[in-house]
This record gives sequence, structure tokens and C-alpha cells, in this order.
Amino acid sequence: MTPVTTQAQAPADNPLLGDAEWPAFSEMRAEHVTPAIDCLLKDAQHALERAVGPEVLPDYDTLSMVLDVPVERLNTVWGHVCHLQAVADTPALRQAHADNLPRIVDFLTRLGSDQRLYAKYKSVQEQAQSSGLAAAGGKPISAARQQALAHALRDFVLGGAELQGQARDRYAQIQDRTSLLSQQFGDHVLDATEAFTLDVDTTDLTGVPDDVVEAAQELFASATSAPESVDGAELAPEVASVESEVAFEAVSEAASEVLSARCRLTLKAPCYVPVMQYAASRDIRERLFRAHHTRASELGPATWDNSPLMRELLALRQEEAALLGYPSFADAALVPKMARSPAEVMDFVRDLARRARPRAEKDLAELQAFAADELGLQQLAYWDRAYASEKLKQKRYAFSSQELKLYFTEPRVLEGLFGLVETLFGVAIRQEQAPVWHPSVRYYRVWRGERPLAAFYLDPHARTGKQGGAWMSDLRSRWQRPEGHLQLPVAHLVCNFAPPVGKRPALLTHDELITLFHEFGHGLHHMLTQVDELAVAGIAGVEHDAVELPSQFMENFCWEWEVLQRLSGHVDTGEKLPRTLFDRMVAARHFQSSLGLLRQCEFALFDMRLHSEPDAAQRLMEVMREVCAEIQPSQPPDFYRYAHTFGHLFDGGYSAGYYGYAWAEVLSADAYAAFEEDGVFDPATGQRFLQNILEVGGSRAALENFKAFRGREPKIDALLRHQGLS
Repeated sequence: MTPVTTQAQAPADNPLLGDAEWPAFSEMRAEHVTPAIDCLLKDAQHALERAVGPEVLPDYDTLSMVLDVPVERLNTVWGHVCHLQAVADTPALRQAHADNLPRIVDFLTRLGSDQRLYAKYKSVQEQAQSSGLAAAGGKPISAARQQALAHALRDFVLGGAELQGQARDRYAQIQDRTSLLSQQFGDHVLDATEAFTLDVDTTDLTGVPDDVVEAAQELFASATSAPESVDGAELAPEVASVESEVAFEAVSEAASEVLSARCRLTLKAPCYVPVMQYAASRDIRERLFRAHHTRASELGPATWDNSPLMRELLALRQEEAALLGYPSFADAALVPKMARSPAEVMDFVRDLARRARPRAEKDLAELQAFAADELGLQQLAYWDRAYASEKLKQKRYAFSSQELKLYFTEPRVLEGLFGLVETLFGVAIRQEQAPVWHPSVRYYRVWRGERPLAAFYLDPHARTGKQGGAWMSDLRSRWQRPEGHLQLPVAHLVCNFAPPVGKRPALLTHDELITLFHEFGHGLHHMLTQVDELAVAGIAGVEHDAVELPSQFMENFCWEWEVLQRLSGHVDTGEKLPRTLFDRMVAARHFQSSLGLLRQCEFALFDMRLHSEPDAAQRLMEVMREVCAEIQPSQPPDFYRYAHTFGHLFDGGYSAGYYGYAWAEVLSADAYAAFEEDGVFDPATGQRFLQNILEVGGSRAALENFKAFRGREPKIDALLRHQGLS
């Protein structure tokens, strides 16, 4: 989204307000944002006043026609703005987003706490309960609509609809402020990440995979103002003395050699992760590690320090909970989740950590001994762990992550993933043309026979101006619209894999393969729903500690021989993944998995303590160290500041909910066990999962969905087995 002009464009010409099937992403600019939001907020505000007026009866369909239609349009367009700010950020777009965010939050806060609207929905539910009809319209109420009504009334209460006077005003102020702080938190992380670069000689990157080195060379070359200078080396006099084409070409080649001898390293995952894993230079590993784990903290530039934002966010969340009558923000946040109390969550997390700790202590002791005996590292620092772990894995299993990566080209992986989904769930995925925000983005439509079901955009590669990590977000949700037509769901699937280098296609590590399957699982949950009620279709209305079930379920296929045969092909030869390499990979599956599980437990316990202890805002770093001491067998260096980039908690909607990854993994591992029992490609099992989990979305409680699929309540056994702890 590149700014062209600051002059506002008339709504009729505004691409954000287009009603075509495909949003005009390639035409959207920062200057379109405010005029579009002006128009949509005016419509939504008018609709709200009409909906609460006497001429609109308390009837579900009527309220939906009057109010849900303009509000859904506002949310969709604002979603475009937020999405583009995450994947194609520019200063102008960031400013336009910041200018309009308070307006959006203000309206949605007033909407969610409007006592007049709350009263109308209570009337709808009361009449439905007494007569089985959707109030004044006299239409029978479906189970999905009953669930949507129950959620709506619950959310009105959590949204402050029962507050009065100063408490009501203060609640609205808190929503405005927390939304701004969350946005600033994410901006600081992105800016701090992109601000850091480390230029090194190519010879300093001994051990680093060739494709990573080549990408670092290309980045240095593109960022350096050759031929005038190369990192301070003057080339202009030599260029000025060139009098012949041959001589000029010779100087150009010399400049090219100078450029290719230098590399630019960054903190983005496609560079940071493999350098930490493979670079023989301990100095480079330490410098990158220190920069990565002090980003956006008081140990870096004050401009991007997230410390005051985090303290204020935590304090405001606790104040919000108190206004709503809860002892802590965690208690309030758990109301719409499966877990019932912070104590239950912390007991669950600590139990997992207790089970994993003995194995983790053994794994760490083995790693320390190997590093001392084989690598000469008498003191295993945190920046040595990934490097030493990779070396130990190679020695123990004759297996290298880089060797495996050569078999997973992006085109073959996508072909295999789509084929697996087609086999299990009876759908087809076909690429089509649509306007996109970057040339590497692709658009696909999902079909069942000749009937379209959904669509999605895939944005796979890391680049400047794009937030790190991976996520699925909804562009549109399935909805039997009150105007009469069925709206089909559309998803965004976003990853940050390394882009292609030279003529080679992009290559994925096995961890990145798992990430892709994970996000696609979220996408399937959103896209394959058959629920027509907007509020409970797909992932909407699903308990947040169960929403990871389909995503973590899909990860398991990345360990299946038959699946990997479908999506592997060596980048140079096209050869399928050899069985011997697969067997070594599977043997290494639980290599240090206990340390990874403890890491998740640490994050989850830190999150829950931050949001359940009244003084946590003042003791943030102290709480982090206490949790680490309780969970981990070793302690990180004093400069370690992972909390300052913990977007899940401060900018990602997982506050007091990070435990959901482990909680949902109990469900997902047990669900996948059904496929292990009946066959990975068993269509009947796939259809049961489709019909009882994916299609029903949030229209039924997650536990009921699971029991309908599995025939019983979940057991932890499969999770322990998948973690190598059984």
C-alpha cells in the first residue's frame, strides 16, 4: 500500500468501498482510509440509532437486516486496513490506521455496551425461550441462532452494557487506550526488528546454508549504494577512470565481487533462525541473540521501548476487570473459554511442566556435555543452544534440518497439502487471478464438486514492511445474509518463509512445513463451516482455548510417510524424500521436545500470572524471572527480554489465553489418534472430523463437538505420546 497523495478521494471512487467479489487490494492507498471510514461509521451509527428505536421490533432477522449489515461492512473494510498495515506497512498507512483506530474502537465499544440494544436482544431471547420462535418474526429459532443469541448477551455484559455512570465512561476510555497501546506495541516490535542489521564478511558465515548466505548477499547488495561505495570502500575514482567498455565491465565485476563478499544479516526469521542454528561464529550468534532478545525493550532505543506500554496495558486490563466485577482480568477473560478459573489453568500448566521437567533436565545435561566434549563450549550459553542442538542431532541421528529442507520446495508442498485436504474432506483447491497487495501473494478458491465453498489469499514470504510470524485471519465469514444470498468465507493465510533465491523455488524447513499446515488448519476451520449464522460460523464463537484444535491437528500429518511422499521433491533432482532420511527424522521427532514443551508452559504460566496477580504490572520482569525459575532447568542471561516482543499477550488477542495452545493440543492429539487408528487417509474418519468439528464451528460447545467426533471426552494420553512423555 504505497501512498500516492494525501488528498481525500470521494467515496464513489474509493477502492475500499467497492462491492466487487475481490477487494481491490492493488488499488488501495493510505489516502483512501479516512474517507471510507467516515462513510461507513456514519452508516453504522445511523443503523444503530434506527435499530434501538421503537419502529424496529425485537426480532432477530429485522435487527440483523438493520444493524448487522452495515456493521459487518464496517468491520470488513477496517479489516482490509488492518491487514494491509500488517503485511504492507508504510508510514502513511500506519498514520491513517492510527488516526482511525480510536474512531473504530469508540463505535464498537458503544455498540457492544448499548443498553437499548442489549434490552432488545434480551427480549428476542426471552420470547425465543418461551415460544421457540425468533421473537416477533415468528420464525423457529435454530440451535446455531440460540448459541449466537447466548453469546451476544454474554458479550454485552462483558462489553460493559450493565455499567452505569462514571464506570461506564471509564470502561469506554479503557477500550480506547488499550487498543492504541496494543497497536503501538506491535509497531515497536516491527520497527525494532527492521532497524537492526549486521553486515559481515561471507567468510564469517561458515556453516550457514548456501541459500541463506545468498539471500544475505542479495540483501547487502540491494541496500548498498554501489558503485560509489561498498561499506565505505571508495569505488568512484576507479569508475571515473574507465575509458572503455571492457574496462568498465572489469570494474563492474570487481565491484560485484566486493559486494558478494559481504552479507547483511537481520532479525527476521528466515535469516535469524538458520544463522543461530548453523553459524560456526559464536560472536555472530551472540550479537544476533542479544539484539533479538533486547528488541523493543529498555536496553535498546527508547523510541521503541515497550516497557511502559506493557505496564499500562496490564494495569488497564485489571481495572477493566474490576469494573465488570471480576477479581482479575484473567477471571474475566476465561468467561467465554472452556477453562473455568485461573487456578484450573495454572494447575494444568504446572502438571504438564512437572511431567516434562525430568526429561528436559536430562536433555539439557546431554546437550551441555556434548557442547563441552565435542564443540569446546565449556559454558553453554543461550546463544549456543540452537547451534549445539543441531550438531548433536546430526551426530545422533545422521540427520540435518538443512538436508531435509532441500526436499520441500514451496510448489510441491502446496500441491501435496491441497491434495491431502481434497482426500480427507472432499474439496478441491484451484488458483485463480485476483487483485493482490504484493506479487508473491496468490489467491485460491475452494470447491466441492462444481460448488464454490470459500476462498483464501496465501502470502507466504518475509519482506520489509511485513510483520513477523504466521497467522490466519478472516476477510469475510460465511453468512446467510438477511438480504437473501449466502456469503461465502474468505481467509488470509500469512507466513514468513524465505522467498526464492535465484532461479530456485522457495524451500521450507520441516518446522516451516508444520507452520504452514497449522495455519491451514485454522483456514479450514474458517472456510469449511456450514453454519449460516455470522456470529458462530467457522472460528467465530469457538472457545479461544479450543480454537487451536484444527490447526494443531493438521500439524500431525507432517510426520506421516505417506503424506511427505506426496509433498516432497528434491529441489535439484525431484527425488521423493528417501525412507532412510524420513526414518531418521521421525527418530529425532522427540529430540529435546521436552524443552520445547517447557517453553510453552513457561509462556502460559507467565501470561496467566501477569493477568491474575494485582501487582503484576509493577513486577513484570520479576514475575518473568520467577516463572522461568519455576519451570526451566536453567536460567537465561540478565538481558533476556522476551516479554517485550510477546505479541500474543500484548498485541494478538491471547492475553490470559496463551495456555490455549497446550489445552487445545490435548484435544487435537486425541482427535488425530482417530486417524492413527483408522488410517491417515481414511475418508470416513475425515468426514466425521469435517462434520463434527470443522463444519459446526462455534454453533455448539467445543467439548460437545469433540465428543460427537470421538465418542467420548478427551484424554491426555495422546498428547503425552506425541510429546514423547508417555
